[in-house]
Amino acid sequence: MKIFISGAKGFIGKNLTEHLTKNGNQVTAVSRTPENENELSWEQLFSGGMDANVFIHLAGKAHDLKKTSNPEEYFEVNTELTRRVFNLFLQSKAPVFIYMSSVKAAADRVDGILQEDVTQNPQTPYGQSKLQAETYILDQDIPVGKRVFILRPCMVHGPGNKGNLNLLYKFVSKGIPYPLAAFENKRSFLSIANLEYIIDGLINNDVPGGVYNIADDEPLSTNDVIHVISKAIGAKPRLWKLSPAMLKGVARVGDMIRLPLNSERLKKLTESYVVSNEKIKKALKTDRLPVSSTEGLSRTIKSFNSK
Repeated sequence: MKIFISGAKGFIGKNLTEHLTKNGNQVTAVSRTPENENELSWEQLFSGGMDANVFIHLAGKAHDLKKTSNPEEYFEVNTELTRRVFNLFLQSKAPVFIYMSSVKAAADRVDGILQEDVTQNPQTPYGQSKLQAETYILDQDIPVGKRVFILRPCMVHGPGNKGNLNLLYKFVSKGIPYPLAAFENKRSFLSIANLEYIIDGLINNDVPGGVYNIADDEPLSTNDVIHVISKAIGAKPRLWKLSPAMLKGVARVGDMIRLPLNSERLKKLTESYVVSNEKIKKALKTDRLPVSSTEGLSRTIKSFNSK
């Protein structure tokens, strides 16, 4: 199968490219700076057309935790580029289009469990730009014979991952007690292995197009994550239940003088964000994804420990 992937040089893109290639697919990366014959520039794509069986659109501007990005940049990349790519898909003979959106296109905060039919209300330029791209795709008439998927993953992790997991890993590996144990939360994660399984299922089976949340089966608390990290590196978990009010005060100071803990990071580490994956599992006709939350997380942490 011939597959085009935009954003193939990012974390998800690299893993998907390697996985799909190993499975015998011909994968072509689309990027601003092609480096070999297996890559296309955006100019080549738009001038030459989409000669592929599947187009996986990953390219986009990621959420900026430091809030230093110009909001217009999100809409230029996440919205306008997606519109151009999707228009090209509609004009092409390619039968499958997969757009990697985000749960943040649905909601910044979740009460209960996030379902696909939630009333979308993103509050950040990142989420709003993803929502506008989704809306454009869903407003178009899809030709007979084409399938279009909008995937909303929660936080994807795996070997080579960067982000808040690295911060927690550094805490545990250095023997620093985790001071946020008093916060009770549950969060959904997504192992890159489960994402690869889902992509395989979408392109190799007659799965109906639509919007799908993507997450591992079991949500984990941050305290659970600390235990998984500790076990993966052979350390004893050290959990401190410090006053939440005091920690929020420290985070506000961190907003001003760039401490490792700021309000945005504190929210990320302690809020609940549980995502339902029942719709995608029903579409793939499976009761469980192949990799459990703890197993996937353990794989990721062990990759940190091997560096």
